[in-house]
Amino acid sequence: MKNAATACLAAALVLLSARSEARIPARYLSIAPIQIVPAVRAEIGLASWYGAESSGMTASGEEYDMNDLTAAHRTLPLNSRIKVTNLQNGRSVTLRVNDRGPNIDGRLVDVSEAAAERLGFIGSGKAPVRVAVVRYPPRYVAQPDAHLPVASCLISAE
Repeated sequence: MKNAATACLAAALVLLSARSEARIPARYLSIAPIQIVPAVRAEIGLASWYGAESSGMTASGEEYDMNDLTAAHRTLPLNSRIKVTNLQNGRSVTLRVNDRGPNIDGRLVDVSEAAAERLGFIGSGKAPVRVAVVRYPPRYVAQPDAHLPVASCLISAE
């Protein structure tokens, strides 16, 4: 209890302190800003796969290769690493998001042919999956689900 009160007091002092007159050093102004993305714990939905018929450029600007372990997702940042788990057989694989899609309503993710083979749904063409983010690309920070407001730290004198 004492540690929580001390932490809340320290947080309140920082928030109430005067604004600093210090300027950001010039060498830090040239650093690219980070981008904040919504934190995605896991999504459950339908996955499909695409093969040689989808050859061409991906949204990331690279040539599509059906033998790479890649995926297309509508909203996750490109170059995110995701773990896709087939909910029917428990198989999972880590993929890199390099494209946008799927372009069919009701689908959560499109995976490459190699990924579908490892997940075990080449024959059926689609499967229920869980998609969890393993790692966002550099310069992206996941926005936390919730944060503790300072006001909730204050202890009442009851």
